[in-house]
Amino acid sequence: MRLTLPDVLRQPYSNQGYMKGRQIQDMQQTQTSEESLRLENQLCFPLYACAKEVVRQYREPLNLTYTQYIVMMVLWEHGEMTEGELGKKIHLDSGTLAPLLKRLEKAGYVNRVRPENNENKLLLSLTPEGEKLREQALGVPSQMQDCIPLSEDDLILLRDLLNRALEGMNEKHRR
Repeated sequence: MRLTLPDVLRQPYSNQGYMKGRQIQDMQQTQTSEESLRLENQLCFPLYACAKEVVRQYREPLNLTYTQYIVMMVLWEHGEMTEGELGKKIHLDSGTLAPLLKRLEKAGYVNRVRPENNENKLLLSLTPEGEKLREQALGVPSQMQDCIPLSEDDLILLRDLLNRALEGMNEKHRR
């Protein structure tokens, strides 16, 4: 398997010893050696570890899990929608969403209603408490930005690269 990287990742990265220039060159070559199984040579590990830490940070400001927070963000932005529409927006299936939505309903933030004309659909909407939570959430993005020790330009670049990767994975999945 040949791994190709964007130009920004081909540059040696010296911070805390992750992904030094030689390791990046090694990743660009066919990975058949024992070196390919070293944790320090994995692209996904720093992504996983950073994501885990950032997700943990979301718990404190609103007492929501990260997944609950993104559900609330989508509902704040788009208003009432079906569970299926929400699932498509945040890349989660109904088996994952159902218990999460039940917890948000129990907390008083979300209404879940099955329309009489279509029992297969589940309509979601915000309660007044859910709307009120939005005001508290306004400071969360800047708090999260402050917990990641990167410049604003680097954070924007990281977000754009991750979005591009996600789009590519979604496109590959649709084929």
